[in-house]
Amino acid sequence: MNRRLARRFAAAPAYAFLTVLAVVWVFRLLWILLSSVKGSTELATDPIGFWPTDFTLDHYTHVLFELGILGNLGNSLLIALSTTLVTIVVSTTCAYGIVRFFPRVGQKLTQILISTYMFPPILLAVPYTLIMISLGLINTYAGLVLAYLSFSIPYAVWMLTAFYQTVPLEIEEAAQVDGAGRFRVFATIASPIVAPGIVATAIYTFINSFNEFLFALLFINDSDRMPITVALYSLSGSEVLDWGAMLAASVVVVVPSVLFFLLIQRHIAAGLSEGSVK
Repeated sequence: MNRRLARRFAAAPAYAFLTVLAVVWVFRLLWILLSSVKGSTELATDPIGFWPTDFTLDHYTHVLFELGILGNLGNSLLIALSTTLVTIVVSTTCAYGIVRFFPRVGQKLTQILISTYMFPPILLAVPYTLIMISLGLINTYAGLVLAYLSFSIPYAVWMLTAFYQTVPLEIEEAAQVDGAGRFRVFATIASPIVAPGIVATAIYTFINSFNEFLFALLFINDSDRMPITVALYSLSGSEVLDWGAMLAASVVVVVPSVLFFLLIQRHIAAGLSEGSVK
């Protein structure tokens, strides 16, 4: 009993610190949500006020029906889902091949792949733009997905390699003795075992692709094709900023993302622990 109390007292500062961080984070989200339903006059006269006195949904009407922000949100979802799907298909096969066919070379190869993250994206902005122009992929979803794949696949291969290394070789050998081919072993034996890692990698890839801004700003010029990140940026004028529209658009983007993350956080934790413990 004394040890249990001692552990609780020892962990109390950590829990208190995390509680403060949670309150600060939730307060900011709640402030954005409440500010988005304030009238334009109240936003101008009392911008830091917490509780709205002039409740209105005009900003949401303007953003959703006049600016068409849902179309930009759909663009981001299409780009992020396409990037995630291709990344998972390519990275799972590459990671499995590295682990089973080139284990020694694969270790060095994964280190080289992950070294691509040492370079900030801004250094690649000009060469990537020139490449997309030469390929005729400017202002297309394919060009943006291709750029995202160059960043997401190396990291996904590096991450999934660690997961496939946890699969016992004896299980695959037993399946091969029973007549299963190499691809069947990969698809029905190895991949289901590392499914938490695949889910965690897919979620990480999706979030990065959904939130990316630099290349989306450089490659997409058509407002109908803009991802949501660029559409939010376009709401800021050169002289006057429509705070109501900006806040309402931010809520439309952030709140579903937060709810989605709360639903899948267990899969992320399970995937990360799966790769680190085994």
